[in-house]
Amino acid sequence: MFSYGLLSVVLVLHLVELGLDERRIGILLTLTLVGDTAISLGLTTAADRFGRRRTLVVGAALMVLASAVFASTGSFWLLLLSAIVGVVSPSGYEVGPFLPVEQAALTEELEPARRTQVFARYHLAGTLATACGALAGGALVQGLQAAGASAGASYRAAVVAYGLGGLVLLALYARVSVAVEVAPAAREAPRPALHRSRGVVLRLSGLFAVDSFAGGFVMQGMLAWWFHVRFGVAEAALGALFFATNVLGAVSALLAVRVAARIGLVNTMVFTHIPSNVLLVLVPLMPSLPLAILVWLLRASISQMDVPTRQSYVLAVVDPDERSAAGGVTNVARSLGAALAPALASPLLGNPAWQALPFFLAGGLKIAYDLALWRAFRALRPPEET
Repeated sequence: MFSYGLLSVVLVLHLVELGLDERRIGILLTLTLVGDTAISLGLTTAADRFGRRRTLVVGAALMVLASAVFASTGSFWLLLLSAIVGVVSPSGYEVGPFLPVEQAALTEELEPARRTQVFARYHLAGTLATACGALAGGALVQGLQAAGASAGASYRAAVVAYGLGGLVLLALYARVSVAVEVAPAAREAPRPALHRSRGVVLRLSGLFAVDSFAGGFVMQGMLAWWFHVRFGVAEAALGALFFATNVLGAVSALLAVRVAARIGLVNTMVFTHIPSNVLLVLVPLMPSLPLAILVWLLRASISQMDVPTRQSYVLAVVDPDERSAAGGVTNVARSLGAALAPALASPLLGNPAWQALPFFLAGGLKIAYDLALWRAFRALRPPEET
């Protein structure tokens, strides 16, 4: 997550420096997420049988592959191929097989009553790492440029740092305990990856795809571009802004545990998400940078309360040997939804007359998702709420 945060601050700026126009950048970001989706789906649906440790090692290797290509070429077609095959996070948020496989492994060791709390801590660790990565990415670029490096060289250094993060991950995953694996009897059972809970997972996936499609209009890389174009915010300041964004999101995830204990997982997902999306709609209406930042940070202070509750809910309502697949399929649905938005959003953000529209589309669609989720799943409760 540190590597994702670091790359997200400079990725679009790096592509612009390479000479790509808004249309090609949008296509590249979309196909990056499509490729991540395909890789994640293939790996996570096989992870419980192929091996969770092996799956994580493969994901880390694909991060290194993508970094090597993005740092070494300006060819649109090579970048496109690498984006499809490798693991790159344009948004600063989770992509690839890591989260569903890691959380399935954690759930093996957790009592239901502790699951949401541990997932909130897991989210806190990842979010703080993303925040530090965003801060480091902005500082790295500005520091190199202050030392005399060109903009292109400074952005390339950040891309290389992303690959080094992948190498560290690969080494750490190779040492993970065998305790993360599914029990041998469950692995050998001749059942599909999703069996009893297939209908529930597919309905949740459809809703999550809508939410993620909406979020794709305002993903972190695109927002960095928007703040840079609209208000002239420098790279280091962008890093600081997204550091604060992710810290506030991490704190909000911890608060979600107490809220969920009182009103339930689904209610927490919905009733904290709606006001955060109202604030999202207000961001582009602010007449000055300080006000835009204030509203954005207010939104960040509650925007992530649905994340650990959503993740906990998905793994609570499926069987143990469906957990990697359920996490993977829902995560893939989110990635696929997000993949459709950048190609639509980038031309809008590049046009001063339409720069507010992505915020309006994102906020409106997310509120519609919240209402649909509450209506469809308020009666299906996890074990600790029954």
